[in-house]
Amino acid sequence: MRINTVQPIKRVSAWGLLMLATLLAATAQACEICRKAYFDAMEAAPKASALHPEARVVEYRLSISEQTLSPAGQPTQALTINGGTPGPVLRFREGDVARITVVNGLADDSTSLHWHGLLVPNLQDGVPVVTTPVIGPGQSRTFEFLIRQNGTYWYHSHTGHQEQRGVYGAIVIEPKEVEKLADHDQVVILGDWTNEHPAEVQRSLLRGSDWYSYRKGTAQSLIGAYQAGKLKEYLDGQKSLVPPMDLSDVAYDAFLMNGQRRLQLPGKPGEKVRVRLINAGAASYFYLDAAAGPLRIISADGQDVVPFEQKRLLIGPAETYDVLLTVPASGSWELRSTAQDGSGSVSAWIGEGSPHEAAPPPKPDRYGMSAYLSSILDQIDPEPGAQEPERPISPYAKLRAAKPHAVAASHRELTLKLTGDMIRYEWSFDGLDPREAEAIKVKEGETIRLRLVNNSMMHHPIHFHGHFFRLVDAADKDPATSPLKHTVDVPPMSVRTIEFTADEGQGDWLIHCHLLYHHITGMVRTIRVTGADGAEPPHPAATHAMATTYAWGQAAFTNASATGYATIQSGRDNLYVRWEEGLRRGDGHEREISYQRYLDTRLSLVAGYRFGNLDGDRDGPFAGAAFRLPYFVDLGLTQQSGGETRAALAKSLQLTDRLSLDLSYRYGRRTHASTAADLRYLLTKDLSLTAGYSSDFGAGAGILIRF
Repeated sequence: MRINTVQPIKRVSAWGLLMLATLLAATAQACEICRKAYFDAMEAAPKASALHPEARVVEYRLSISEQTLSPAGQPTQALTINGGTPGPVLRFREGDVARITVVNGLADDSTSLHWHGLLVPNLQDGVPVVTTPVIGPGQSRTFEFLIRQNGTYWYHSHTGHQEQRGVYGAIVIEPKEVEKLADHDQVVILGDWTNEHPAEVQRSLLRGSDWYSYRKGTAQSLIGAYQAGKLKEYLDGQKSLVPPMDLSDVAYDAFLMNGQRRLQLPGKPGEKVRVRLINAGAASYFYLDAAAGPLRIISADGQDVVPFEQKRLLIGPAETYDVLLTVPASGSWELRSTAQDGSGSVSAWIGEGSPHEAAPPPKPDRYGMSAYLSSILDQIDPEPGAQEPERPISPYAKLRAAKPHAVAASHRELTLKLTGDMIRYEWSFDGLDPREAEAIKVKEGETIRLRLVNNSMMHHPIHFHGHFFRLVDAADKDPATSPLKHTVDVPPMSVRTIEFTADEGQGDWLIHCHLLYHHITGMVRTIRVTGADGAEPPHPAATHAMATTYAWGQAAFTNASATGYATIQSGRDNLYVRWEEGLRRGDGHEREISYQRYLDTRLSLVAGYRFGNLDGDRDGPFAGAAFRLPYFVDLGLTQQSGGETRAALAKSLQLTDRLSLDLSYRYGRRTHASTAADLRYLLTKDLSLTAGYSSDFGAGAGILIRF
C-alpha cells in the first residue's frame, strides 16, 4: 500500500502561507494602530500657546491647491500656496508662538509641510508618517510651536514631488532685540522649474536617458573627449566604472527668483540691502555673483557668522545665506544666480539707470573631472593665502560662528556612505534601500560625530531634521566657533564630518539628500532618538520611502526586425519583457519574461522564461547572473532548461552628443553566435533614428521609440 504524502504537504504549505500573510497584515495593522495612538497621545499634550501663555501668537493659514501658471512662459499645472508659488513669507519674532493651519485643497493627493531648519517638537516637524500624520485631500492640520531662534529659514512639502511643483516658501524670524543692519530687508528664493511633470522627470532619470545632458550641452562622448584632448581621462573613467560627473541631473525650463524670471529689488544709492538667499531648487546648486562687488556674508543657515566677503558664492539646495549689498552711486546693478552646470541663470537688479552686469562663472569643463576633483580637495584643505577659484565650492572654511557655542567633551563616531548607481539612478546611504536599513539609534543627550563619505561623482546636500550640527575640522583651533548648520554640501569623492547632540526631543528624525530626485529613490535614513536609557517609542521606526515604482521601455522598428523591452522597476527589482522579431520570410523570434534582482551596482541575479524559434532555440525557463565589467560592458550568463548555456556581452558607445553605437555579442551552446551593431541618432527625448545589422535578421533601418 502506497501512502501519498504530497497533497497534505501542499495543504500545510498553503495554510502556512495564508497564516504568514495574515500575521504580516495584522502586524502591519497593529503598527499603524500603535503609531496612531502615539500621535494621538502627543496631539493631546498641551500646545505651545498653553505652555507659554505670555508669548505672542502669530497665525497663518496656508492653502495648497493646483492651478495653471506660467513660471517658464508656458502654461502648466503648478501647485500653489494661497494662490501663488512661492507661498507667503512667514514672519515671526523669537519668542512668538507660531500657529499655522495647512489646508489641503488637492482633490486626489495628500500633502505636508516641513519647517526646514526650525527647532520644533518632533510631532510638528511635518514629515508624513515619520513624525506627523498625513494631511489627506480636503483635510487640514494646525501646527503650533514656540519660535526658539532667529534667522532665515524656509518651508516646503515633504510629499512626493510637490516641492518641485511649487510648494515652498520663506520663513523670516527677527531676534528679540532687532538690530538694524540694512535699509532694506529682502527675501530671494531661488528655484528651478520644469514644465514636465516631476514624476515624468523621475521616470526619465530611472530609464537612463541622456536627453537632459544633451539639452544642457553637458553630455560626454568618445569623439567629444578626443576633440577636447581628454580621451585618456575619458577612457580611464570608463575603465574604472566611474560615470561622467554631472552637476545636475535635470534640464530645467527656467530658473526663478521669488517665482519670477527677473526680479527688481529696492535700493537707492548708498543704501544697504540685506538679501536673504534661500535655495529652494529641487536639484540645482547656484553660483551667486554681484556686479556691485563681493558679497558680504553675515549669516549661514539662519546662524549669524563673523562677516566676511566672498567674490562668488556656491549655495546648495536647502541652504540659506544672508548677504549685505551696498547700492552704488548710479545705475542698475545685477545680482546673478547661475546654475552650477552652466545651463541657465536668473537675476535680480538693484537701483535704476544704466545696467551693470555681474560677471558669470566660467562654464564647467565637461571632461575636466580630474581637474575639478583636485580643485575640490585643494579647497577643502586650502593652502594659506590661496586665491578664491573661479568655480568655488561652499565657503565653509571661512564660516565662523558669531557667538561661541558649547562643544561636547565626548562623542560616538558613525559613518554614512553616500552611494549611488547612475546607470539605474538609485541613490542610498551605505548601498541600502531605506526599507532595508534599520534606524540609527541615538540616546537622548548623546553626541554623535558623523562622517559623510561621498563615493559618487555628484554633490549631495545632506539635511538633518530638527537639529543643528557643527561642521568638524580636525585642524580647527577653536571648535567653539566652528559653524552650525542644518544642511551641508558634500562634494564628489570627499568627506564632511558633522557633530550633533540629540537634545531636541525623542522620536524619529530624518537625515537625507536634499536633491529631491535622489531623496525619492532612497538617499534617506531615519535617526531614532531614544530615551537616555535606550527606551524607544512604542511603534517601529518609519521610513520615508516614497513611491519608486516606475515603468518604461523602448521599441525599435526597422524594415528587418522589431526589437525592444519594457520594464517595471521598484528599488532593487526589475520585471522585464524583451522581444526580437524578424520581419522577413523565414525569420524567427525570441521573447523573454524575466525578473532581475540587483545585489549591488555590478552584480544582479536573473530568472525567467524564454520563448524562441531561432536556430537551435527552444522554450524553457532560465536563470543566471549579470555583471557590469570595466568600460561599462554588460555580461550576462544564463542556463536554460534543455541545455542552452548562454553568454552575452553588450556595450553602448556614445560617439557624439546625438550619435551612439550599440554593440552586442551572444553565444549559446545550441543557438551558437549572434552579433548586432546599431547606430542611434537622437532626435527628441522619445525618438531616435536607427540603422544597423544583426546576424539573425540582417540589415535594417527605421525608428526607435522610448516610452
